[in-house]
Amino acid sequence: MLRRMSTFTGQKLAAVVKELENYAPTKLAEKWDNVGLLIEPHKEKPIKKILLTNDLTEPVMGEALEKNVDLIISYHPPIFRPLTRITQSNWKERVVAACLANNVALYSPHTAWDKTCGAVNDWLSKAVVIQSIRPLEPELGAPPGTGSGRFIETDMTVRQLVESLQKHIQNSVHLALAVNHTPNTLIKTVGICAGSGGSLLKGVEADLIITGEMSHHELLEFNHNNTTVLLCNHSNSERGFLKEFSPKLRELLKEECEILVSEKDKDPLVTVTNTDTICDLSHKALQ
Repeated sequence: MLRRMSTFTGQKLAAVVKELENYAPTKLAEKWDNVGLLIEPHKEKPIKKILLTNDLTEPVMGEALEKNVDLIISYHPPIFRPLTRITQSNWKERVVAACLANNVALYSPHTAWDKTCGAVNDWLSKAVVIQSIRPLEPELGAPPGTGSGRFIETDMTVRQLVESLQKHIQNSVHLALAVNHTPNTLIKTVGICAGSGGSLLKGVEADLIITGEMSHHELLEFNHNNTTVLLCNHSNSERGFLKEFSPKLRELLKEECEILVSEKDKDPLVTVTNTDTICDLSHKALQ
């Protein structure tokens, strides 16, 4: 059987990084974040195949090597705190070692994508019927619509929002109903923050909050301030953007690079409803 030759000519790594920076400048990222080109291969080669993932775990790294990927774009930076050594004793070190040994570049956008207009938070906002939308914290000197989180005016019930969010993220949603709310309560304002939104959303006056995760005491505070909270699990509030961004990135790179979305990337938390669910998970893990 003849193997089909790739029709993708590829681009230099510097050219790909430039397009990523044009789309979401790393200067937008939070000061504490570690974004941009994290691993640059020793030997230069054309970037023909790119893998998008929310987290660069060992299963995703294995997938990248199996598919002969040249560049991994990992939304969350797998290198966050300084590494004092690169050994085989820690999974993050093994991932870095695998990139270096196999000449695979690594780029992470994280909070630059959170703030960029049309990126992660705007993708999550599509679960809501939008009458108006703005950043919770606009970015000074940046184009309109750029900034942290989103504040939306809408006209939906709690029940409608839960159903719409479940469909949008294609996963379960955890509901923390406000003290004076019911499933039929009409929601006029929604605060949104992908990932872990407790600190950004603190003090936001909204009828309902959508985020990935939040602490127990943060939930109690919102509920007693008459704000319902919908939690998606951290990366489920972000991951769906990758599929939406994939054709956009291919277009930015002039159709010269193949763009893949990881099939191994998944949120580590799964909602278990009964013992059958656990059996199903165990079966999938063995496949």
